[in-house]
Amino acid sequence: MATLTQFRPGEIWPDDHGVHINAHGGGILVHQGIFYWFGEHKVEGKLGNSAQVGVHVYSSRDLYNWRDEGIALRVEDSPDSDITRGCVLERPKVIYNARTSKFVMWFHLELKGRGYSASRSGVAISDHVTGPYQFIRSLRPNAGILPMNEASRSVDPLNEAESARMASKRWSEGRSDFPVDLIFRRDFPGGQMARDMTLFVDDDSTAYHVFASEENATLNIAELSEDYTTHTGRYFRVFPREFNEAPALFKHSGRYYMFSSDCTGWAPNPGRVAVADSIWGPWTHLGNPCRGEPEQTATTFESQSTHVLPIPGPVPGQLGKFIYMGDRWRPDNAIDGRYIWLPIEWENDAPVIRWHDHWDMRVLA
Repeated sequence: MATLTQFRPGEIWPDDHGVHINAHGGGILVHQGIFYWFGEHKVEGKLGNSAQVGVHVYSSRDLYNWRDEGIALRVEDSPDSDITRGCVLERPKVIYNARTSKFVMWFHLELKGRGYSASRSGVAISDHVTGPYQFIRSLRPNAGILPMNEASRSVDPLNEAESARMASKRWSEGRSDFPVDLIFRRDFPGGQMARDMTLFVDDDSTAYHVFASEENATLNIAELSEDYTTHTGRYFRVFPREFNEAPALFKHSGRYYMFSSDCTGWAPNPGRVAVADSIWGPWTHLGNPCRGEPEQTATTFESQSTHVLPIPGPVPGQLGKFIYMGDRWRPDNAIDGRYIWLPIEWENDAPVIRWHDHWDMRVLA
């Protein structure tokens, strides 16, 4: 294999065996100076939109050339397992807990045969960065707990008319009257829905789970426990009824930034970015971060955000050098999904992205 010296967004990206990297909807953990890329392992055809294998992991020292480290978390054959073969397992992210010396993986999980109605989060741990990871549990976050920014809101059970409205699903066709309050109350006892997600570890080692909730109408930012395997009950609702998914959270110069997208299924749409001085908000929209031709900015360069990688320095994120990581989905042949990695630039304290047919790390120097 020839040594790669550039990123080529949207092209086949061979690993050390010459096979296109199979780590979709993924994220990167930097551990002991090595980059580890975790993502969904796809198979050919539409079958690849469900989990037939598990979570794949690769390692690299330069970000261009990746070594196949195998399957970090395997789906299970038991039909009683939440992660049985054929479930939907998306957007895996891994963080390291220095207190416990464990590597902790979270992912969006849909139970087999239930479409996207389960809307759960899965958790797995390992003593080794590349695995194998042991599946612990799946759950809906923060059951029976009110968000910090709405501590006095009503959690009364739905009455007969409200239950009938929710059962009819007529509300799903429009956004102006989307019943986020009813959805929140419906789900309150058993926990809030959790779909597209990411993880973020702050400078003080506090970790957060960010996920699309309330039928994708609202984002939640939820604090994780000290061992990173469950929630503390401290969480915040962000942008209710604005329909954000594909969150990717990062920090620069003491401020928090979050990429996301609209909810248009597999089809790309204009990207979004928001900023806050505290992770708990208030969050402010900064608009579309993409710069380029109209057809590029309208589709985020035919991609959807999955992760933002801070280039390591003395203090993570302080260098101001980041890479946008996105996926170009191919739902008719899932294994052929492509990766859109682009350098993040800054304009008036806002992150922006421009297209490059090819580029290397000197762009970020």
